[in-house]
Amino acid sequence: MRNLKPTMYYKDIFSINYRKLKKEGIKCLIFDLDNTLALIDEKKCPDKTCKLIKKLQDDFIIFIISNNTKRRIKPYMKDLGVDAVSLAMKPLTIGLRRIKRIYKLKKKEMVMIGDQIITDIISGKNFKIKTILVDPLGVKDLKITNLNRKLESWIINRYRKRGIFERGKYYE
Repeated sequence: MRNLKPTMYYKDIFSINYRKLKKEGIKCLIFDLDNTLALIDEKKCPDKTCKLIKKLQDDFIIFIISNNTKRRIKPYMKDLGVDAVSLAMKPLTIGLRRIKRIYKLKKKEMVMIGDQIITDIISGKNFKIKTILVDPLGVKDLKITNLNRKLESWIINRYRKRGIFERGKYYE
């Protein structure tokens, strides 16, 4: 099994050491939307998340990348004043390539942040950028995500048995 272990693992987006990322030369934070920035049934950006993202915009380019529709993402783009890629088809890297090209970034300046190994982490790994896994904000998922969670559970269980990765053991 290839290495699907995220570069870093945090409880949530509020726990991430953004100062460390800036020191490492990261210029662009690419966030998944559902269960990373907000619960899947939230129609607008939660206040706590808005405050964090607005603060991060002082130091980073912020981007949302989601397999969901433009309609789902649009309120977040407006609330946060950020650009986004919808229907990104993660784990494909089409959206990440677009972000790199538009902002003239180097891969070493980008990080993918999300709650799913099967979509977010594999997408970042395939594109050869740093990845940060966070725990999902909620237990409710989109129907397609339920299959991903089963595959993810199998991967994490294998990694746990080999002492490589375990849910709840956070690391930088």
